[in-house]
Amino acid sequence: MITGKINVIEGDITQLSVDAIVNAANTSLLGGGGVDGAIHCAAGPGLLAECRGLNGCETGDAKITQGYNLPADWVIHTVGPVWRDGNHGEDALLASCYYRSLELAKQNNIRNIAFPAISTGAYGFPPERAARIAVGTVKQVLAEKTTIEQVIFVCFSKQSYNHHQQTVQEIITNKE
Repeated sequence: MITGKINVIEGDITQLSVDAIVNAANTSLLGGGGVDGAIHCAAGPGLLAECRGLNGCETGDAKITQGYNLPADWVIHTVGPVWRDGNHGEDALLASCYYRSLELAKQNNIRNIAFPAISTGAYGFPPERAARIAVGTVKQVLAEKTTIEQVIFVCFSKQSYNHHQQTVQEIITNKE
């Protein structure tokens, strides 16, 4: 049963005491605005130093680092797609962000992981559509044999929280 494994909260992802948080990064992995900037700021200079050695990250892929000064042990950096018009593979790239992040979580024995609403800020992905892709992908991965016990969607705004909460209700709760 997946229902108890997925939670939605409104808050600051940098404050969560979980095994791993996911960073909605840019391709350089060297920090930026939004959640990326907040994570780099909270983690301290060690995160930037480790990211420099990763040689960036492709859109739709993910890489893992230590959490440094964050309450989370790990940071999984993933690069979401910039929304163009929905006809340039954006949905598949966004799904890949969640899938690759969860693959890294499984490989590193991470039991609980927190995601922001990837690509819905400056990258302009429609938030309702992004929530459906996020929740659907997480449901698919959790249905497989996995060590992941909990996935938390951490929403920075009430609007994002509402989209994710409604989507969890529709995709997870009502269909089990």
